[in-house]
Amino acid sequence: MPATQALSMLQWLALGASMLAAGCNVVSHSQNADGVRLYQQGQYQQAARRFEQAVASDPNSADSYYNLASTYHRMAKLDNRPDEWKLAEDTYNLCLDRDPNHRDCHRALAVLLVEQNRSEQAFRLLEGWSNSNPTSVDAKVELARLSQEFGNQQAARDHLLEALAINPRDPRALSAIGQIHEDNGNTAQALATYQRSLSSNSFQPDVQARVAAIRSATGAVPPSMPTPSNGTRTVNTTTPSPVVR
Repeated sequence: MPATQALSMLQWLALGASMLAAGCNVVSHSQNADGVRLYQQGQYQQAARRFEQAVASDPNSADSYYNLASTYHRMAKLDNRPDEWKLAEDTYNLCLDRDPNHRDCHRALAVLLVEQNRSEQAFRLLEGWSNSNPTSVDAKVELARLSQEFGNQQAARDHLLEALAINPRDPRALSAIGQIHEDNGNTAQALATYQRSLSSNSFQPDVQARVAAIRSATGAVPPSMPTPSNGTRTVNTTTPSPVVR
């Protein structure tokens, strides 16, 4: 076979593989969207089946594994069955096998470990993530969140300052620092930091609510609001929930 003909065949095979992968991604995305809709309706068994189908359609999709794990997690909390807790934990780990920097999965798995009175493992999980990826702002923000929830405000502040040293405009780190200022009664600093956070990402309903509450309490005059960052999503709750990307 001539070399040019062989090359042409290889190119067609590569194109076919690429089209097949794209088709799998489309199918998986549709199944994930259906699963999220069912989850939001409280139909967890049906949602789990759709997410299982999404995993089968695209076994490399970390988001599909995360969605499935978060659904198992929800069912475990409702039923309190040991096998469901184990299934949720194992599936979160399958997600992290595919994406070691999956932010939502790290947080959700840490939540699961804390709910099972395994807080030391939760800290080791997030510390391991931060150590293996020292430039990850997300890892430091999640470690700060966990530290703050366990009352270690100084450690939380230190982790957040490390995050801001990497990215001074990170909205999640700024909003978390703002919360620390507010908890300490430093409302002026809290307001200024919240506003910096909103200037980086205006789509933060929880932060907007805190700003409104501080202004109402102090009579501060609101500045002009920044232009919304279309399509930017931030999560401000420790409750894991499925996503569609």
